Amino acid sequence: MKKWLLVFTALGLVACSDKEVADVSLGLFTTKDIKVQTFDDPKIPGVTCHISHVEANLDFADPSDMSIACRQTGEITAAMLKDIDRSKNGEVIFSTSKSILFKNLKIRRILDSSSQTLLYLSYSTKESTGSYKHSLTSVPLWGTAAWQAPAVKTP
Repeated sequence: MKKWLLVFTALGLVACSDKEVADVSLGLFTTKDIKVQTFDDPKIPGVTCHISHVEANLDFADPSDMSIACRQTGEITAAMLKDIDRSKNGEVIFSTSKSILFKNLKIRRILDSSSQTLLYLSYSTKESTGSYKHSLTSVPLWGTAAWQAPAVKTP
C-alpha cells in the first residue's frame, strides 16, 4: 500500500497542501474525500478563494466536480487591478492536476469592467459525462478603493 501511495504522490494525485482547510470523508467504504483548499489571489491579495473538490485517493483520475467561493478579505486597490489581464479570457491564477491523463482543475480571474466585479471561474479541462464541469463566483469592487464611480451622463 505504501508503494502505491508513493507512486500516486509522484504523479501528483495525492495532494497534501498547507492550504488545505478541510478533508471530509465520503464514507467508511470509499477512498473518496472532499478537500477544501484556500488561496489568495496572487495579484489581488485582498481576495481569498475556497475551492472544494473530490479527491479519489486510489483512482487514476479525480471526479471533475468542484465548487468555488471567493470573498473580499482585505483591501483591493486600483493599483492591484493595473497588472491583471483585462481580456475576456482573463488569466489562470490556479491550476492543479486531477488525473494522469491531462485533466486539470483551473481557476481564471476575469474582470467585468462594466459592473466593476471580479469573476472567478473554476473548471475542469476534460469533458466528463458530456459536460465540462465548472463553477463561478464573483467579488464586487463596490466599497473598495478600486471602485470607480460611473461617469454621469448629461442631457
